[in-house]
Amino acid sequence: MSAPSLKDLTAQGLVYAPGVWDGLTARLADQAGFSALCASGFAISAALGLPDAELYTMSENLAAVRTITSASDLPVVADIDTGYGNAVNAGRTAEAFVKAGVQGMFMEDQVSPKSCPICVGEPVDLISVPQATGKIRAVRDSIPDDVLLIARTDATGDDAIRRAQDYVEAGADMIMPVTKTFTTVEEWERCHDEVGVPLMATLTASTWTEREFTPEILEQIGVRLALLPTQVLMAATGAAQTALRRLASGEPAADVSADALAHHDFVDMIGFADIEARQRKYLPERGE
Repeated sequence: MSAPSLKDLTAQGLVYAPGVWDGLTARLADQAGFSALCASGFAISAALGLPDAELYTMSENLAAVRTITSASDLPVVADIDTGYGNAVNAGRTAEAFVKAGVQGMFMEDQVSPKSCPICVGEPVDLISVPQATGKIRAVRDSIPDDVLLIARTDATGDDAIRRAQDYVEAGADMIMPVTKTFTTVEEWERCHDEVGVPLMATLTASTWTEREFTPEILEQIGVRLALLPTQVLMAATGAAQTALRRLASGEPAADVSADALAHHDFVDMIGFADIEARQRKYLPERGE
């Protein structure tokens, strides 16, 4: 029996999707009991050793997403940044990500190359509303109706609400304000009321939305998809830094390993038993 689609899940209620960036994190999130995954652009960029400033290409992002969708049957929402060009480019990008197996995607209205708004001090530059709505129409025309199109806006205040209304008219199923779009719960609630479609929120680590957006608040403000885009990345990076520093300082490897996941637990998690069973089923005995 296949997992429910992302569109069905969000129609039923609030869905949390952790940020993953490869097959291992996708498998771990699946095993942890989540019902959906987010192919986090921030994390995919970090996995390439790069900041989230649209330095990677569409094909590099797509390759990571293919790995994620191959490792888990859970529905995936993908970050397609600015669509990697104009409206025609954005339509082609969307088609490619649907073929890679995603069930939702979010695209922003920043000038390309984009910048992560919580990593830069100045307001980010946005494209015009006609450019943004043209991209949204092109993506909507390029993907099936059952794939969620989420329009992100990095505008603020009234401008964000006006843009969101235009984006919905152009074909967006959901609106994604970023953590800097609004500064209060009441503004988020107003956005939902005036725009008339569900919202997607990013509960990015160390932001006010992570601290204040409880499940009850998310329901109140009309959020149906809540991303946890950087928590796993920060946890994994912190653990890796600690282990590497201990090893580099000359601490015995056995002591470092004693504080980490046990080898046999990792072997079980990654699926060696299944592979061995397949080998016994299909491969000849040694010497045959």
